[in-house]
Amino acid sequence: MKFHTEYLTFNTQRKREYVNITDDVESALRKSGIREGMVLVSAMHITAGVWVNDAEDGLLADIDEWLESIAPFRQDYRHHRTGETNGDAHLKSLLVHHEVIVPITDGRLDFGPWQQIYYAEFDGQRRKRLIIKVMGE
Repeated sequence: MKFHTEYLTFNTQRKREYVNITDDVESALRKSGIREGMVLVSAMHITAGVWVNDAEDGLLADIDEWLESIAPFRQDYRHHRTGETNGDAHLKSLLVHHEVIVPITDGRLDFGPWQQIYYAEFDGQRRKRLIIKVMGE
């Protein structure tokens, strides 16, 4: 089995931002030479996430509103007693999870229709990383 690892770095302009990273993952797959296997894409911070979904602006706005309705920014999170102000970002990350695994078949990401990979930033405006780990033959 072969492995190929790449890292992406983000420093988003806004606190919450959603970045389509499908092209970056496909590029890592091409460089790996792997034809059959899987790719793990994982945010390396506890206030960020990764998901697979449709690349449609209206849906992204709906997801953002849904996350904010479930885990809104508030001043009274217990976590804020530590001096942080990102309690909502930790909760949003739990809702979307921090990683995805996508199968690789015949050298391509084996997606269903419309599927794309997104990096979800919930406490941005600072440097963060993501790992892409391609595994297979």
